[in-house]
Amino acid sequence: MEASMKTAYFPLLLCTVAFAQTNSADATKAAAKPNLLDPSSLTAKAPETFQVKFATTKGDITVTVTRAWAPLGADRFYNLVKAGFYTDVAFFRVIPGFMAQFGISPRPDVAAVWKSARIPDDQPVQSNTRGRITFAMAGPGTRTTQLFINYGDNLRLDAAFAPFGEVTQGMDVVDKIYSGYREQPNQGLIQMQGKEYLDTNFPMLDRITSATIIEAGTKSAGREKK
Repeated sequence: MEASMKTAYFPLLLCTVAFAQTNSADATKAAAKPNLLDPSSLTAKAPETFQVKFATTKGDITVTVTRAWAPLGADRFYNLVKAGFYTDVAFFRVIPGFMAQFGISPRPDVAAVWKSARIPDDQPVQSNTRGRITFAMAGPGTRTTQLFINYGDNLRLDAAFAPFGEVTQGMDVVDKIYSGYREQPNQGLIQMQGKEYLDTNFPMLDRITSATIIEAGTKSAGREKK
């Protein structure tokens, strides 16, 4: 009788262990899957160089990223683009001669989880010259998702703001981004109300319709920045 019970128990034990291992593997896989609502799942290391195409309401813009310029910023940007964060994001603060700022999600649920997903600062090694793209911040250690493209040579920013890439095609498109509202859009209201707030109050704003990684691991082709 005892031998019979042991014989019956052994395959049951094997099944239980196999089930637990399967569940554990599934849980690990699910936890590792990138999720726009979980910043901790978007931490992949970026290639040393890669290109991103922004399709916008004014035309296409290509940005070439060099990770060595600002590794933490490049990694964050790479993960946000891959996850589709910048889809339908508006250029909400555009100041001619200075910069075009963007990077607040049109979805309040997404904006809420990324608001506190800060990354440490990179030591600036490049200048904020025309066409360079850089993370916006409110002080040390506050970079999250907002970016700006420099319209001019903003060298006064170089002490704290670390460019991680530059526009290599479509700077003429950047120059055409609507700037009539200047600094009127309220960032807090964008975060809380999203697209509805901007569409209702600032209908002329230009937007990114999609952001796509188009080249990774190789040097950029000829530049057209002007």
